Amino acid sequence: MNENRNLLVAFGLSIAIMLGFYQLYEKPKFEKLSQAKALEQALSTAQPAPQPQQNKLEAVPVPTQQDLVNQSPRITISSDTIKGSIRQVGAVLDDVLLVKYTETPDKNSPMIRLLQDQNAEQSYNVISGWKAANNCDAGSMPCETTSWQIQGEHQKLTPETPITLVWFNDHGMKFERVISIDNQYMMTVTDHVTNHGDKDVSVQPYSQIRRKSPPKSQGFFILHEGPIGYFNTKLFEGSYEDQAKSPVTQQSTGGWIGFTDKFWLVSLIPDQKSIVQIDYGYVKEAYTAQFTAAPITIKPGEISTYRYHVFAGAKVLRMLDDYEPKVGVAHFDLAVDFGWFYFLTKPLFYMLEFLHELLGNLGLAILGLTILFKILLYPMATKSYRSMARLKNLQPKIQQVQNVYKNDRARQSQELMALYKKEKVNPAGGCLPMLIQAPIFFCLYKVLFVSIEMRHAPFFGWIRDLSAPDPTSFVNLFGLLPFDSPSFLQIGIWPLLMGASMVVQQRMNPQPADPAQAKIMMIMPVMFTYLFASFPAGLVVYWTWNNLLSMAQQWFITKRMTQK
Repeated sequence: MNENRNLLVAFGLSIAIMLGFYQLYEKPKFEKLSQAKALEQALSTAQPAPQPQQNKLEAVPVPTQQDLVNQSPRITISSDTIKGSIRQVGAVLDDVLLVKYTETPDKNSPMIRLLQDQNAEQSYNVISGWKAANNCDAGSMPCETTSWQIQGEHQKLTPETPITLVWFNDHGMKFERVISIDNQYMMTVTDHVTNHGDKDVSVQPYSQIRRKSPPKSQGFFILHEGPIGYFNTKLFEGSYEDQAKSPVTQQSTGGWIGFTDKFWLVSLIPDQKSIVQIDYGYVKEAYTAQFTAAPITIKPGEISTYRYHVFAGAKVLRMLDDYEPKVGVAHFDLAVDFGWFYFLTKPLFYMLEFLHELLGNLGLAILGLTILFKILLYPMATKSYRSMARLKNLQPKIQQVQNVYKNDRARQSQELMALYKKEKVNPAGGCLPMLIQAPIFFCLYKVLFVSIEMRHAPFFGWIRDLSAPDPTSFVNLFGLLPFDSPSFLQIGIWPLLMGASMVVQQRMNPQPADPAQAKIMMIMPVMFTYLFASFPAGLVVYWTWNNLLSMAQQWFITKRMTQK
């Protein structure tokens, strides 16, 4: 009794300390931020006071992203998935908006801006050019300051109308660049170089992704964000910090390189049959990923062609799979971070996608997938529940052994093992479903966490995004009270339902023989409820539904055994 009282006191003190921390530290900080935001809104909406004309000073406007985009002549990009433009000077791809994705689930939320002008704070762009090889005298080469001219009648880049750019250097060389785009996120760049001079020239095409200020990483150890690529038959996953300290240089035949975020990818895919030099570095205060092709020698009067691809968009798994045969690029699907259990996680995703198409709701697809798992694991689960039922029937005898040998733990353990052996009961038999379910749980967690298909996917009621935590909290009675709860107490309805299901499930199972283990098991639902409160809501829905199905299955098996 005293131990239980001490446990409750310790738990109560922990809650009191957390609430005190919130009141003294977090709440004032949030209030200051709210006041600052309110002041900023008030200033932005307030009418300026009239000023005397003779002393009026011209305000210097702060350039917006659109202002930066409009500073140079632009080639408009328009497709079903991308809006934006290419800077005509340098043919720099630095303005890409993703039409199908918004920043929040709100339909009026701004579209995701993936690439931005080099003068913007979050500059992110793709630059392509040529350089003279082997110290040859080829004259000036196309770079990010080259003034390209549009050739032909097409002035807008669409899936039906590619754009052709032309530029001549001072040594009689003609550079022609044809840019096309599909209905997804892949651009094809075809460079033609014609040597109108009287000498052989040797040139090298290159393309570079330049990222000035990468966004703050989500900080989850199971998610890779940063430099990525597949070359020399290996997946490369680097970090921005390491790249700034130790540049990476390798040679490869084909492959692909780029930078990945949780849901977005910008990648360069060189000619898959050519030998390229791959470089990841930190140049001019920007992180870079670049490929440089092997030197190409062009004789007088000859034309040389080099083709590569630029991907800038969402990491939709089925689309990435489709690009492998279309473009000839290997393992492009590895841009989605499915982790070590890739061979399980990817099929699991396709199963979930099939159920999603069949049922029309991703949350229902998760419930349906759980039922399929239960059917698949039914024989093992049945054996485990039978073992637990036998163990529960032995509880009086177990209690008798504990009372007789309560002062001799070694003898108590020996007698208990002898009892288990005599009755043919495995005390660890109930752990088998948990061990089998662990990799399935981890794979589903990866699917819900890294797949863009889960982003902003609604369920029912208050769950508008299955990839985000349950937004409700018991502190403000799930939104009924007019204040926000502290972040560390953001425990919603679904985590509480999951915790309650764990408590009921524990009551149905035999209690541990060791009192200390019994107390730990009693605290487990509380710990899991607090832990799962920050998990994606889809995962909590899965775990709760799985507990309910497990309890129904266990009740059915136990009832049959009792009747027998």
